[in-house]
Amino acid sequence: MKKRALLGGGVERIEKQHAAGKLTARERVDLLLDEGTFDEVGMFVTHNCDAFGMGKQHIPGDGVVTGVGKVDGRPVAVFSQDFTVFGGSLGLAHAGKICRLMDLALKVGMPVVGMNDSGGARIQEGVESLGGYADIFLRNTLASGVVPQISAIMGPCAGGAVYSPAITDFTFMVEGTSYMFVTGPNVIRTVTHEEVTSEALGGAAVHNETSGVAHFQSRNEAECLQSIRKLLSYLPANNLDEPPAVTSDDPPDRRDPKLNKVIPADPKKPYDMHDVIGAVVDPGTYFEVAAKFAQNIIVGFARFHGRVAGIVAQQPAVLAGCLDINSSVKGARFVRFCDAFNIPLVTFEDVPGFLPGVTQEHGGIIRNGAKLLYAYCEATVPKITVITRKAYGGAYDVMSSKHVRGDVNIAWPAAEIAVMGAEGAVNILFKREIEASGDPVAERARLVAEYRERFANPYIAAGKGYVDKVIEPADTRREICRAMEMLRGKRESVPSKKHGNIPL
Repeated sequence: MKKRALLGGGVERIEKQHAAGKLTARERVDLLLDEGTFDEVGMFVTHNCDAFGMGKQHIPGDGVVTGVGKVDGRPVAVFSQDFTVFGGSLGLAHAGKICRLMDLALKVGMPVVGMNDSGGARIQEGVESLGGYADIFLRNTLASGVVPQISAIMGPCAGGAVYSPAITDFTFMVEGTSYMFVTGPNVIRTVTHEEVTSEALGGAAVHNETSGVAHFQSRNEAECLQSIRKLLSYLPANNLDEPPAVTSDDPPDRRDPKLNKVIPADPKKPYDMHDVIGAVVDPGTYFEVAAKFAQNIIVGFARFHGRVAGIVAQQPAVLAGCLDINSSVKGARFVRFCDAFNIPLVTFEDVPGFLPGVTQEHGGIIRNGAKLLYAYCEATVPKITVITRKAYGGAYDVMSSKHVRGDVNIAWPAAEIAVMGAEGAVNILFKREIEASGDPVAERARLVAEYRERFANPYIAAGKGYVDKVIEPADTRREICRAMEMLRGKRESVPSKKHGNIPL
């Protein structure tokens, strides 16, 4: 019986799986977990369906491998769908195995990693298979914010199956072999007469770059599973634990003089915020999330002197670092994850405002921008903000300002904290004076320079207590490490309530 279970759908189907560039369910589990640590449960479970000839097809395990193992010595609950058995389709027994595993993970407080490779609901089981999906969705929701949930799309994931990964915290996809969509190419062709391939409709590139449904894109399954191991190294086992700290040889007071030259003299010129992040975190520890989606905002994990932090940063090299619909949603989801799992937030701010335009307004930038504002307001983890250059308008408020309970707010000397940029302000404040002058161009330039000298600096905000320190950029790592150490025991209460109503 055990040999039958280990073979899944049999040698021929395993060879077909390999020919498609995919690993088997068990090979994936072995690659993900520390060697020899997997303790399988439910190996001999089979379905109870007799319809459509299913009574003659009983394969132990019922198309999903479930159990508990370790990643870097830490327990992880794992399920891996087996496409060689009934195309990985989900029936009641199949769903029951996943649900029992998730119930166990919730009880003991360990992350859940699900590897999806399924043709969808098992048609032969009818409504029972649909009920099985709903049982999983409920557990995804109950586990949200309690234990980290990670989805790896290792093959097809279509129809109702997509909503489980959508509820989980992070989704990984593999180029060329994985895809997700609610309705497939055939249905779309029939209903809307559009011609599209599975890859173009819901492949890894689409969901990492366009839709934002996925957060990581890998070239192959081995790389995908290694990336999951790396992600888990930053995450606590549950919402009561602290993120895992490591020993770091990088001095917390290390200075980096190169940062003093990062900001261009011309405030309209971009620079790459990755250079700033890379200079201040522990070397080699920055791990970016959703790197290809909404690139005007950067989110990811890193370590400061061995301690984990969540990074949120504007990217001046893309859309000048403006906040728009996609970047607001991307940032909000990441902030809320970090807050749920006790991960301090370090924000690098260079934001000229919200992206203007009819498309943004009609698309709901007000509602979507409010998601990021809500997330920062709601967060009670340590919040450290570094204003590197621009902090204009409502976007200044949003990005973890003192007014939304930012704990330590630091500015570089180049910081401009104002309602708007100098040129826009002068055009409004001195419109008549400029028009009445003999030389409007020269008068405007003079007034812009005067306004920038008086207001486009961090000292007015610092004088009002909205900025704690104005520092030399080279000292940024030291100040962040000091702040993280000081805030280590932070406790902040919130009003008693069932839950808030985030502007979805």
